Amino acid sequence: MPTCSTVCCVSPHLVSVAIDRDSPIPLYHQLSQQLSAAISGGTLQPGDAFENEVALAERLHLSRPTVRRAIQEMVDQGLLVRRRGLGTRVANRKVHRRAELTSLWDDLRRAGRHPETTILTHEIVTDERAAAALDLDPDTPMLLVVRVRTADGDPIAYMHNWLPPQYADIPLDELREMGLYAALRNRGVRPVVAQQTIGARMPTPTERKHLAIRGQQPVLTMSRMAFDASGKAVEFGDHCYRAEDYSIDIMVDER
Repeated sequence: MPTCSTVCCVSPHLVSVAIDRDSPIPLYHQLSQQLSAAISGGTLQPGDAFENEVALAERLHLSRPTVRRAIQEMVDQGLLVRRRGLGTRVANRKVHRRAELTSLWDDLRRAGRHPETTILTHEIVTDERAAAALDLDPDTPMLLVVRVRTADGDPIAYMHNWLPPQYADIPLDELREMGLYAALRNRGVRPVVAQQTIGARMPTPTERKHLAIRGQQPVLTMSRMAFDASGKAVEFGDHCYRAEDYSIDIMVDER
């Protein structure tokens, strides 16, 4: 008799759902709303196995297309993720970062998350690309800091930052205990404007390792040049983020 692995034998948590067939609200939307509420309310936790489509349809006496549409709506909202061989699971809590000049550390703290930092590199280097971004001579020594940022113990960002020579005295301990922008503010430096480029791509082997990425999951990327009130460049960053755990919110208006 074939045996079942630990992953596939995990029983999903069954959420109580009340479907009102006399309501004008479509059945699939009633279902997705109640299941979404179970996630936001903590009944279903990140990583929990989610009841499969067939079982859910049979339990609630709904058609499979109705259930499939409800599940797809939740996938589109980032509440559920589908993994081949693992089924459907509750997604990790996503960090929603507004397109404003803040640090990831501050964003996580405001969201009620617990950020931590692992410093991989903290050394003086020369780098032509970073020097050009900081409006420095190509052979100018800069502080390179490479960090992995976690949220509640889960890796979320792999970050490279280059700082001009005048900020090369920022110590390791300070960068472990706070965000980079907080460390700069401690030195009287306040980034007030930045140029950002946002993209997406497949991760490198190093990024896969540090972000614990498996399968064909992309990363979001962001490069940033930040300037103080006088227009002087204060840092150049090149970051990547787990796409399933991170989003960047941008407000646009008509001109």
